[in-house]
Parts: sequence; C-alpha cells; structure tokens
Amino acid sequence: MVISVRDQVLPHLAWHRLGEYLHETQLLGSIQATLYWDQNTTMPTESASWRAEQLTLLARQLHSRQSSDHFADLIAEAKAEFHQMRQSGDLNLKEIEDREKNIELLEIDLGRQKRLDPDLVSSLAAAKAKGYSLWQHARSRSEFECFAPALRELISLRKEQARQLSEQRSCWETLAQPFEPDLTIGRLTELFEPLRKSLPQLIEKVKGRERPISSQWDLSATSQKTLCNQLLKEWGRDSRITCIATSPHPFSITLGPKDFRLTTRIVDGQPLSCFLATAHEWGHSLYEQGLPNQSHQWFAWPLGQATSMAVHESQSLFWENRIARSRAFSERFWPYFAKEGAPLNCGLDLWQAMNPLIPGCNRVEADELSYGLHILIRTEIEIALLEEDMEVESLPKEWNRRYEDLLGVQPENDREGCLQDVHWSEGQFGYFPSYLLGHLISAQLAEAMTATLQKLGIDDEDPIEKCIRNGDESTLLSWLRKEVHIHGRKMNAETLVERVTGTPLSSSAFLNYLQRKLDIVNCAS
Repeated sequence: MVISVRDQVLPHLAWHRLGEYLHETQLLGSIQATLYWDQNTTMPTESASWRAEQLTLLARQLHSRQSSDHFADLIAEAKAEFHQMRQSGDLNLKEIEDREKNIELLEIDLGRQKRLDPDLVSSLAAAKAKGYSLWQHARSRSEFECFAPALRELISLRKEQARQLSEQRSCWETLAQPFEPDLTIGRLTELFEPLRKSLPQLIEKVKGRERPISSQWDLSATSQKTLCNQLLKEWGRDSRITCIATSPHPFSITLGPKDFRLTTRIVDGQPLSCFLATAHEWGHSLYEQGLPNQSHQWFAWPLGQATSMAVHESQSLFWENRIARSRAFSERFWPYFAKEGAPLNCGLDLWQAMNPLIPGCNRVEADELSYGLHILIRTEIEIALLEEDMEVESLPKEWNRRYEDLLGVQPENDREGCLQDVHWSEGQFGYFPSYLLGHLISAQLAEAMTATLQKLGIDDEDPIEKCIRNGDESTLLSWLRKEVHIHGRKMNAETLVERVTGTPLSSSAFLNYLQRKLDIVNCAS
C-alpha cells in the first residue's frame, strides 16, 4: 500500500498546500523555459508563429496561477499558520527567518501579478516571440528597419506594463525591478558616473598598443568546441545535469533542479569568442547550481532563486574575466590551444590575446577595459526610449553617435551596431545595467575572497591567481558557494555585497583591478 503526502496528517498543512501549488506553477514555468531553449537552439525558423501561440498560452496560464484569488488565499493561510507556529515555538530560528522571507517575497510577486491585465500579459508574450523572430531576420540582413516595428510595439507594451504596475518609480525603474530589485536611476548614476569619467582615461593610456596575435589567426568550429569541453572538464562539469548547445546569442537557463543548460556561439575570425562565452555562461550555471534549490521544495520557493541579475553577472564575469582571462590561467591552458593549431608559443601569447585592451563595436567580444562603456551606451539609450520620447527610427544613428563619442569607433552596419544584442527583441528593458553592476560586484567580492584566502594560509600576493595556477578553482568555487550562492533571494544585491565585503557597493574595487591589470600589461610589453 502506497501512502501519499496528502494521506498523512501534516503539522504544516497550509505551508505544504502552498508548496504544492508553487511546485505546479514552477513545472509550468519550466515548460515555458524549455520552449524558449528550443526556440533559441534547434527550432526551425518557420515554426516561429506557432511557437508564439504556445508561449502566449503558457504566459496566460502562468499569470492566471500567479495572480489568482486561490493563490492569494494559500499565501494568507500559510502566513497565518506560520505566525501560529512561531508563537507556539514549533519553528527554529532559521525556519522562522526563511518562512518569513518567503512569504514577504510571495506577497510582493503576487501584488505585481494582480495589477497586470491578462490581455497585456498575452500581448507581451506574443510580441516577444515575434520580436525575437524579426530580430533574427533583421540581424541576418543587417537591416534595422525590419525590426523597428516590433521594437516599437514592445516599448509601447512595456510602458503600459509600468503604468499598470503603478509603482512609486519611473517607467524604466519599474521595468528594471525583476532584474535588479530596489534599483533607482539615481543610484545607478552614483555608481556609474566614476566609470564614465575614468574608463576613457584608462583606454587612452593603452592607445597605440600593437594588436594582439589573435587578430591574425582563427580556429575551426571543431577545435573551438574541443577547447570549451576541456575547459568545462577542468572546471568540474557534470554532464548528467548539464547540456551545451549553440545559439545566435549565448545564454544560460535552468529548466529544473538538475537540468542546467547553456549555449555558446562560433564567430568567424574570433577564435576566443566561443571559449570566453562558454566561461561566462558556465559562471551563470554554477551560480544556479549552487542556489538552495536542489530539492523540489526549494526549487519552487522564492529563496531558491537568484537575488538579482547583477549578482548573477558577477558570477559569470568572475569565471570569464578573473579566471579565464588571468595570466595564471593562460600559462596553464595555452598548450591546449597550441595543440588545436593556434600560433601560440607560451602563456604570455594567449594572455595577450585574451586581453586585447582595444575598443571595438561588439559588447560580447569586448575586453574588461571598454566593456563598461558598452553598457553605459545601452542604458542611456533605453532610458531615452522609455522616458524621453526618443524615436525608434533614430536608434541606429544615435547608437553610432554614442559609440563614436565614448569609444571612438563606428559600427559598419546595423548588425555590428544596434542589432547585436537580443535583449530588446524580448522586451528586456532594464537588464543591461546588471552587466556593469556585475563587474563592480565581482571585483569587490574578489577583494573579500583574497583576504579570506590569505587568512587560510594561501601565502601569495594574489592568492586567487595562485589557486588558478595550481588548477585549484574548486577552492574559489567553495568560497562563492558559502558566501554568495547559499543566500538565494534572501537579500538584495547591495545588501549581499555589504554583508560579504563589509563595505557598500562602489566602483573603487573595479577601477583598482583595471589599473593593476594595466600595470601588468605595461610590464609584459
């Protein structure tokens, strides 16, 4: 005889009912995410309209579950049960803290969902699917005009979404909340203004350097995939719970408690693009794998989710930049590149290729020195589109003007310019700042990690570099697991950073890191 959970007398009955409801909602969300994965990897192009219908139906069903009176009742009943058990002493301190935060986050999410019209949710889902398809078409032809109507529709729908949510924030700030809780334009300006001033000055210092050797060679797609597989093997990839594919724009996505997917891409003439994209997306995946979601219970609850996209980006950037672009890593890994035919004679050759420090038009391919300026441009443009009545038709011209002003480069066409990123085709306004915030967070966390490693007896001027040199990235991952990943959504990004590092988030650690890198470059030249 099999006895189900429902047949048992449960001490936390309301809490379990809420958990079952959340679990079913998460299952539905994971089906939606699986369709998104397929859309980006193997779906035939002519299937776009049917996929749009599928995603629209799922979006409507998800919104119905996440905004229903029944869901609100389940939360209220679980909250009442929680307070009763808290008063009776049936919960320990951690259970009290976790349940209280879960209820708080569920109430916030419910409130946002209830304020949205189901018809708007359906329209957004359809517009995103259509936008992605048209973006691919426009990008392949390098014709922004093909994509402009879809972008105009997405902007209109997102403005209506912000109006319906009716928060005490500007339109852009409201749309940024799912990516970066509590972020304001004022705080963003405070953090980014020192970068706007300092990054061009740092770039000026390296102008005139000879272009690294990577610009003169390439590797076959097979060789690039071989190198990526070797990288993930050394970084502990478990093929039983991970999957890798290619897509027009690299991304990472979680489809279940033991189902972590990532994509990369091959770019002709860019032999390191696939490798660095893989390192970046693996950092995202490691964060997801380290969240407190390794059971079905936690996977469905808010605390099992990432706290913000800036923290997410800090993890991917740590693995891509602090590790894969480091001198120690190049010294260790260059023989693999040489074996695949790269014209490298030593680790220094690979390190210089990994760190060109030359401004270009492409964000994904940008080095650490110029990357932040790519994000400043995108952030300012999307705020202008949403809040300053900037015309969609003027986007290519405005994009090119800002690139010339800040980076001193001009895209040759729309594909190289304003069509290079997928984000706006999916209506993801408010996401881009997370990339640059991630750089700031990564640098500040690395300083705290360094201090801890030195206390643990790793005696070196740069203990992170020493761990990389010894192939001991597991020590670095263990620190991140303990200090960052384990907290899930318990606190917002800035609170997490201050808790781990002891100081508020600022641009100082990142600018100091870049200056040290320039000093190393000058010594190596």
